[in-house]
Amino acid sequence: MNFITALQWRYATKRMTGAHVPHDKMELILDAISLAPTSFGLQPYSVLVIEDKALLAKIKPIAMGQPQITEAAALLVFAAWDQVTFERIDAYFQLMAHTRKVPIESLEPMRAHIDGQINLSKADQLVWNAKQTYIALGIAMVAAAEQHIDSTPMEGFNNAQLDELLQLPQKGLRSTVLLALGYRDEANDYLVHLKKVRRSKEDLFIRL
Repeated sequence: MNFITALQWRYATKRMTGAHVPHDKMELILDAISLAPTSFGLQPYSVLVIEDKALLAKIKPIAMGQPQITEAAALLVFAAWDQVTFERIDAYFQLMAHTRKVPIESLEPMRAHIDGQINLSKADQLVWNAKQTYIALGIAMVAAAEQHIDSTPMEGFNNAQLDELLQLPQKGLRSTVLLALGYRDEANDYLVHLKKVRRSKEDLFIRL
């Protein structure tokens, strides 16, 4: 499928079959996430890839009993850094210097901009970090659609309970959004044959 056809094909799948997603297709989606743009390229989050059925069963009640949690082939948990620290920034610039084979001192001007994030309150840092996860989420959904893999973005869950279950605070992370990946259950999903409802381009876009 081309890009637009893939977007026309996808929808927020409500029921899935539980069928396995081939390894190569899953890795392509994860590769796309790793290439998603973020502010400064910092990638201030981690993505948990959960395929263990027993763990998914524990997550389901935390996510309001939504069936996609256990019917999905995999659940991605996008988890933002709880704060931007000097240690995390140091690691990023060490990686950049190594990857680009440049002296780390040459990166100081850029480093000064990122260090400014540390002056934000912890709450504002978390908001900034969480926003980056939604960019990756969008990239993941498009990559999945191009592979004919269904996906459902999900905010309907108790963040604190999920964080505790997955021990995210110990990792310096906070859950922000979920993405169920799998294959649509056409026999049981009421949305599968419904047309998309979208505002007209004339109404949606303001051209200046």
